[in-house]
Amino acid sequence: MRFARPARRTRGDSTTTGQHRRPRTPEERRARGRRRLLLTSVTATCAVLVAVLALRDASGPAGPADDPKCRPTELLEPPCGAWFGAFVPHDKTNLADKVRAYEENVGRRLDIVYTYHDMSAVTDTRLEGQLLTEQEQRVGEDRMLLLSWESKWWGGTKAQQPTWRRIAAGDLDDSVIDVQARRVKEYGERTGKKVFLSFDLEMDTRTPGNGSPADYVRAYRHIHDRFRELGVDNVVWTWIITGYLDHADLFEQMYPGDEYVDWIGYNQYNYYLCHKTDWLSFAQTQYATHDWVRANISDDKPLMLSEFGSASDPERPDRQAEWYAQVPAVLKDLEGVKAALQWNYRDPGPHCDLAVAGDRAWASLREVAADPHLNQPLG
Repeated sequence: MRFARPARRTRGDSTTTGQHRRPRTPEERRARGRRRLLLTSVTATCAVLVAVLALRDASGPAGPADDPKCRPTELLEPPCGAWFGAFVPHDKTNLADKVRAYEENVGRRLDIVYTYHDMSAVTDTRLEGQLLTEQEQRVGEDRMLLLSWESKWWGGTKAQQPTWRRIAAGDLDDSVIDVQARRVKEYGERTGKKVFLSFDLEMDTRTPGNGSPADYVRAYRHIHDRFRELGVDNVVWTWIITGYLDHADLFEQMYPGDEYVDWIGYNQYNYYLCHKTDWLSFAQTQYATHDWVRANISDDKPLMLSEFGSASDPERPDRQAEWYAQVPAVLKDLEGVKAALQWNYRDPGPHCDLAVAGDRAWASLREVAADPHLNQPLG
């Protein structure tokens, strides 16, 4: 089966979104207050502790951190740094092999592997509609899983598409939602593992086709509450937006509420020629959205760069490598960002391949993945 993922909506010229905002000056960063300074101090202290450990390679972590305060929380938050993960293109039947090949290139085991599913009827053969496939469970033996569950039936008819109103009304409970909830629950009972679960990532691009913002909130809450009613306690609820600030009003309307969300994620890229924009540094792609989320949605939820990456520059072959080299320093300055997942795939259209392009870019990403900030104890 081929990998299926809906095409992204073109997000336009980033100059209209605030993404060209200059990085904050030291004075501006100091003005963010006492809480920011305390968190930064804790992060720096724990980074020193984990820096003395041997870096993880593809065989797994070399050993636990000495400081018990650096252990993951109940919501899988690493207190002393951030997880490193990726989306790795795959067929549903070869995920484990593709993940291992990526890990060989990046020089370490991934903390989080990101996969996508639709909400088609659950069968033994249609893996797109089956959370926690055999391949995902194999990968999840020594990694965490982020499952993106989308209100689509890929390849289905118009009548088969699960709208938010139908989900909120309970129309899919028996055929889809309860079946998946029990699968996730059984996985947790058998393995003791939790999973990150996202319902309709980038939902800000799906309205009005799937319904209104209020319809989305009701659908999200219905799924959350249905899982709870069925006793599913191994889900970390992850709400993922585009981060495109022209959609800021939609973000506020489509936030399900603090009691329904454990992590907040956003997807920001340097698209360059793909969207005919200026070349944006990693800092330029991240700060504006990060600061907006902190000011308008939550000032304390753990944040996830659920997809990040850069196009390459055909005129400057080293430019993508230079872009990745900036990641660790900026990541450490993004308050509350506890996971960063590299998108190693293409988007539709010319110049839209966002995968790592060549040996120099891979070498740069290996240095990112080896940074102590991104090497945290899994348990």
